[in-house]
Amino acid sequence: MNLIIEHINLMGSFAFAISGALVALRNKLDLFGVLIVAFVTAVGGGTIRDMLLADRDVFWLFDIHVIYAVLAGAIIAMIFRKKLHFFEKPIFFYDAIGLGLFTITGVQIGIDYHLNPLICILLGTITGVFGGVIRDVIVNEIPVVFQKEIYATASLLGGGLYLILVHFEIPNPYLQIIPIATIIITRIIAATYTISLPNIYKKEQ
Repeated sequence: MNLIIEHINLMGSFAFAISGALVALRNKLDLFGVLIVAFVTAVGGGTIRDMLLADRDVFWLFDIHVIYAVLAGAIIAMIFRKKLHFFEKPIFFYDAIGLGLFTITGVQIGIDYHLNPLICILLGTITGVFGGVIRDVIVNEIPVVFQKEIYATASLLGGGLYLILVHFEIPNPYLQIIPIATIIITRIIAATYTISLPNIYKKEQ
């Protein structure tokens, strides 16, 4: 993993840790619960990704900086949770940032392993969304990705865009900034204006 992707990974861990801690605080968990939820939100997707790649080490086991990023995010969320609400929906905001950052790291790792482009996109989506899935299961909520909200769709869109930019050899940092911003903006707009995928269930007559 190159240096830029490592930095993106740390920023994603930090943002997802804030998101996870805010969810835990909303559910009135104790200090240990907040730290656990922040941790699994931050590393869950990347852990599943690395377990799928048989010859790859789980990223946070050998990078103490990830643990520091998670702790920093959780502590900031606990100390400044009231001030973090200057965003209308702070959990969605930090979750969107983590989604954007982690999706790109997953796609890039797929590229590094010379996987099929479609698999690279799926790997990026797994990296981006499954930390949130584990978080929601722990706090007994239906995971956002299984609802009709624009969530995994934003990840798929950004992952596909990243592959296109790689194909056309777009230079750094635009290669990363454009798809990350696309995912974040798509997710925030969808959450703010309640834009969702069509409901496949017809209303009862």
